[in-house]
Amino acid sequence: MKYEIIGDNLQIVRLELGEGEKVYGEAGSMVYMSSNMKMEAKARGGVLKSIGRKFMGETFFMTEFSSMHGNGFVGFAGNAPGKIKDIKIENGKEFIVQKDAFLCAEDGVDLSVAFQKRLGSIFFGGEGFILEKISGNGLAFIHACGDFAEMELKEGESIKVDTGSVVGWEGSVGYSIERVKGIKTIFFGGEGLFLTTLEGPGKIIIQSMTLHNLASALAPFLPRQQTSGRSGVLGTFLDETLGK
Repeated sequence: MKYEIIGDNLQIVRLELGEGEKVYGEAGSMVYMSSNMKMEAKARGGVLKSIGRKFMGETFFMTEFSSMHGNGFVGFAGNAPGKIKDIKIENGKEFIVQKDAFLCAEDGVDLSVAFQKRLGSIFFGGEGFILEKISGNGLAFIHACGDFAEMELKEGESIKVDTGSVVGWEGSVGYSIERVKGIKTIFFGGEGLFLTTLEGPGKIIIQSMTLHNLASALAPFLPRQQTSGRSGVLGTFLDETLGK
C-alpha cells in the first residue's frame, strides 16, 4: 500500500491499494474512492469489540475498502480542521490515542479500548476515561485538531501537558494526572485544574488546538436561536428593536 497526506490544515490521506489489499476506516470518513473499490460495513472483531468502539466515540460498524480488478485508491479526512499523522505499528508495539482520533488503517491493525489506569486520570483527565489502543501490524492514521508537535522522550524524561492537548503516545510512555498547585494559579491561571504528565521512553504527539477550545472560540460568532415566540415580519422587527 502507498499513501500520500495532502493539504495543510484540512488534510486528506489518499491510500493506493493493490488488488486484494484492504483498509478500514471510521464510518463517514471516506471522501472519495476509485470506481473499482469495494466498500462494505462490518462489525470488526465481533460484537464486543464493536460495543467497545461505541464507548470510545467511534461507530459500531467500521467500513472496509478493498481494491477489485487492479489498483485503486481511497481518500479519508477528519471532521475538523487539523492534521493527519501516520503511525507504524510493528513488533508488538502499541500506540495509545485520545478517543475519536482514529481515522483509518490497514487490515492488519487492531483498534480496541484502552482504559486509563489511574483513578485521577479517570475523573480529571479531561478526555474521559476511555482511550483508543492501536496494535497489530501495519499502518494506521490518526487525526486531531490544530498542528502537531512530536517529541521523543528519553528514559526517565518527563513533560507536563495541558490534558486536552495530548493526542497520543507509544505504549512504553507512562501517563498520569496531577492537580495544579496554588490557589491563585487554579482560579486565575486559565489553564484548568489538572495537567497530564508523560514520562519516557517513547514518542508523544501534542496538538496545538483542541476541539473543545475551537468550539469555545467560535461560539460567540454563531447565530443564536430566537426564543421570544414571535414570528413573521412584525415579530422580527420587535425582536431587533427590543434587542432580543
